Amino acid sequence: MVETRRPLSHSLLILAALGALHAPVLQAQPDRTAPPRPGPPPELRLPPIQHYGFSNGTKVVLLERHSVPVVQINLLVRAGTSMDPAGKGGLASITAAMLTEGAGPRGALEFADAVDYLGAQVAASARLYTTTVALHTPLSKLDSGLVLLADLVRRPAFLPGELARVRNEHLTAILQMRDDPDILASLVFKRTLYGEHPYGAPSIGSAASLATVTVDDLRIFHAAYFVPANTTIIVVGDITAAEIMPKLEKAFGTWSGNAVSPPPVPPVPQKREKTLVLVDKPGAAQSVIRIGRIGAARLTDDYYAIVVMNALLGGTFTSRLNMNLREAHGYSYGASSQFDFLPLPGPFVAAASVQTEVTDKALTEFVNELRGILEPVPDGDLERVKNYLALGFTGGFQSVAQIASQLEELAIYGLPDDYFNGYIGRILAVTKPDVERVARRYINTDDLAFIVVGDRKEIGERVTALNLAPATFLTIDEVLGPAPEGGK
Repeated sequence: MVETRRPLSHSLLILAALGALHAPVLQAQPDRTAPPRPGPPPELRLPPIQHYGFSNGTKVVLLERHSVPVVQINLLVRAGTSMDPAGKGGLASITAAMLTEGAGPRGALEFADAVDYLGAQVAASARLYTTTVALHTPLSKLDSGLVLLADLVRRPAFLPGELARVRNEHLTAILQMRDDPDILASLVFKRTLYGEHPYGAPSIGSAASLATVTVDDLRIFHAAYFVPANTTIIVVGDITAAEIMPKLEKAFGTWSGNAVSPPPVPPVPQKREKTLVLVDKPGAAQSVIRIGRIGAARLTDDYYAIVVMNALLGGTFTSRLNMNLREAHGYSYGASSQFDFLPLPGPFVAAASVQTEVTDKALTEFVNELRGILEPVPDGDLERVKNYLALGFTGGFQSVAQIASQLEELAIYGLPDDYFNGYIGRILAVTKPDVERVARRYINTDDLAFIVVGDRKEIGERVTALNLAPATFLTIDEVLGPAPEGGK
């Protein structure tokens, strides 16, 4: 048999074609000289917020979220620490704490056991204007959980023995404040800005005021403010209106009571002078710094511009304050700033804990940055912080508990239902002139309050030599009162 050979040129063509199949494909190399630009921020599209109510005045807000069979119910009551009667500081706080210490037919231990048996969570806490009572429960245990929630809100036991225990816990917390320079600095900062105003008072009260709180005080406060017309029930979870409303009607539809008008909260005029207060904490390894002034109310038209401006100044890890005091100088593990938005103007505060030996230098850098934010903002800086805020916003809506907490803001301030869905767009719309305008308006370095908690022997002369403001020196006893017998 004669062997037939293909021409050599034909064989080479085949080999070349096979080799081409395995040859690397040449692609354009990425530009590694600059970080990649972030993509567009994810849109937040919450389901529709539904509004209902009962004839007794209770409002209901529902947002359905069917991804997990759980339900979060936040019962928001307009009863807070700003309503504490004179001489009864801490009453709202201790009332909230007592709600979970026995309710309906159950004592404290029986109530806790009933909650645990359901695999649920119950908590109550008081703020300046509101108290939140929260129930997180598996959907399958919702009916039983609502029985406990209704007992807790409508029929708290307020047992004398439990009051004595809870009061002692609060007194212990006050005693522990003596060893916590961060709390000391925050207390003195608010007191310096607000004086005797409710915004300047510690929510926990004082040892003297707590000693006067009785079971009758708790019952009077509860009867005055824990009433249907003062209450919004926020429901988020794997449930529809047709399913939840009959259950809520059964638990709260027959609730009755007339609200008492809360005491008026006086306005908060801006302080117009610089202040320096140094609280002596002998032997302190660090100095705790708080610097600020009265800021802005929550419903200000400047809200979004302030959020962006503060993110640039001290609201992110890469903010100017943190990059200066932590990264550039190594004075602190972290420096930050924030605006506390409240119905009346809350405080603006810049804060850090710094090494004792650089307290004066850190104060100087704080002032430099507070003055620097008044200068024109570079385009790149503005875009960076707006993208940061926009990209991170949806992270606050991951769980039913997070969403319910966010919806409280709508209920408190009467914000529109599309507020959250439009938030990112409003942040991205903030301009350089907006940021520069609010910086000039709200960061006035001529009337700042400087609070430092640290070892006066080590830092006193160097801090006063800065001539930031006339100095006042306080001891811990002058801030909190004398320690109880047997205390520090």
